[in-house]
Amino acid sequence: MHPSHRPPVLLVVAHGSRDPRHAATVRALARRVRALRPGLRVETGFLDFVAPSVPEVLDRLARECAPHAVEVVAQPLLLTRAFHAKTDIPAVLREASERLPGLRVRQAGVLGPSRLLLGALERRLYEAGLAHADRSATGVVLASAGSSDPEAAAVIAGIAREWERRAGWFAVRPAFASASSPRTEDAVRALRAEGARRVAVAPYVIAPGRLPDRIVAGAAEGGADVLAEVLGAAPELAKLLLARYDEACGPALSPALALHTLHGRAS
Repeated sequence: MHPSHRPPVLLVVAHGSRDPRHAATVRALARRVRALRPGLRVETGFLDFVAPSVPEVLDRLARECAPHAVEVVAQPLLLTRAFHAKTDIPAVLREASERLPGLRVRQAGVLGPSRLLLGALERRLYEAGLAHADRSATGVVLASAGSSDPEAAAVIAGIAREWERRAGWFAVRPAFASASSPRTEDAVRALRAEGARRVAVAPYVIAPGRLPDRIVAGAAEGGADVLAEVLGAAPELAKLLLARYDEACGPALSPALALHTLHGRAS
């Protein structure tokens, strides 16, 4: 296919971690996305710790497609819109678009919130041993990595309220592994004090690493009855990545090679 007729490349942008489980999870998710949409080119790039870096991937794409232009949708592998989505990733993409003639790149919206993510969270809880009949007596801790950005913390609190309302849990309380409070162990104890007969911890994180390990430790310290796995390469997450990609592909890419940041939301 002529380069000008190809759909934009989907570049999954992950933070990166020294923990090898992180990159392995990101790559497994990318493989699931490819399987869902054969023919779509899906690349992965990392902001730190892991190769290839985002600039390295963009450099390679520009070289491979020269002298034709290459269109790229950069999808942040982020659940909330905080520093990396607002500042870090736009700066990296802007530098590359200014440096590489023929590179047309836009940044898609972050993944959350989405009903697909709530579905993945619930499936992980059931996989960990929770039964559907346990809902009304179970308090759930929605445990995120945490951010110093108040907007991100407010979004997590909003997701907890919505999940409690929609799913019929005893209660859903937000918790954070860093930057904000309460911590996972404190949220577990609070739910127990409120009368929850069972307490489950649902990590609202995509891949294992240092902060997710804090959630695991907090669940154990607080005495949680159920601890779900991270979202990982969940099929719901792969579908959501493609939904965000499609949203970003909606308007035609700017011929002036401008960087566009879209904040669409999938259902």
